[in-house]
Amino acid sequence: MSKYYLNYLDELESEAIFVLREVWAQFENPVILFSGGKDSIVITHLAKKAFYPAKIPFALMHVDTGHNFPETIKFRDDLVKDLGVKLIVGCVQKSIDQGRVAEEKGKNATRNTLQITTLLDAIEEHNVDCAIGGGRRDEEKARAKERFFSHRDDFGQWDPKNQRPELWNLFNGNHFQGEHFRAFPISNWTEMDVWNYVQREKIEIPTLYFAHERKVIWRNESWIPISEYLQLQETDEVVVKKIRFRTLGDITITGGIESEADTVEKIAMEVSAMRKTERGNRSDDKRSETAMEDRKRQGYF
Repeated sequence: MSKYYLNYLDELESEAIFVLREVWAQFENPVILFSGGKDSIVITHLAKKAFYPAKIPFALMHVDTGHNFPETIKFRDDLVKDLGVKLIVGCVQKSIDQGRVAEEKGKNATRNTLQITTLLDAIEEHNVDCAIGGGRRDEEKARAKERFFSHRDDFGQWDPKNQRPELWNLFNGNHFQGEHFRAFPISNWTEMDVWNYVQREKIEIPTLYFAHERKVIWRNESWIPISEYLQLQETDEVVVKKIRFRTLGDITITGGIESEADTVEKIAMEVSAMRKTERGNRSDDKRSETAMEDRKRQGYF
């Protein structure tokens, strides 16, 4: 890795740490939205560096769909224990049991959209005024419209056409009672930047990101892992493939890619040759051309 690129990573790190410190300075009760994916892990690592030698001043908030990869939950619990931070868990199953949301039906059913209500309920219950996410502008066209400080109204909704200007490094976190913000410290990072940073910092990540053999089916142009939550059809052929996941989410909609990359170095090399966004293997984003933006307008991550 060249000296220039190391300096470039330093610049991205410095920018992200500045945003995290601005969040802590401007808000009363911010949290880190933690999914167990690489981006939220990097955010947590950056927060650790930003406030060292003190502990991370933010709680981690995880929206548990109940359809998670077991590896993700174990990684989350181990990290929380290691860091000694507070964990807030919003449960989609609880939202279903309370009649707040209705379970989807059919072979492509997912709890991904149901997370919106659970997230907004958790934000209200815990009086969160800023939720820090790992969204990046290169991921998806809707996320490319985000600011570092992204305002949400008192219904938790996002209006991409009515965002506050951000001149240089001046962020406006003023808001009325009931409103909140989302903050995205690594907005300017790319997937390649994330992996180079993970490699440089030797950040531990879930084994799901590394190539491994798994039972899968081919659906929605991705290898979907077999789980107790997946509704199999007569036409589905279960095969064993060596795959890895570029992004982690609800196990029923997170597709894998065939890969031999079983180290961070190999993943970085593989990503450098990719011409398809990492969310191209998420079936929830294929429901419509504006699937992500529609969810974000309602209060999604």
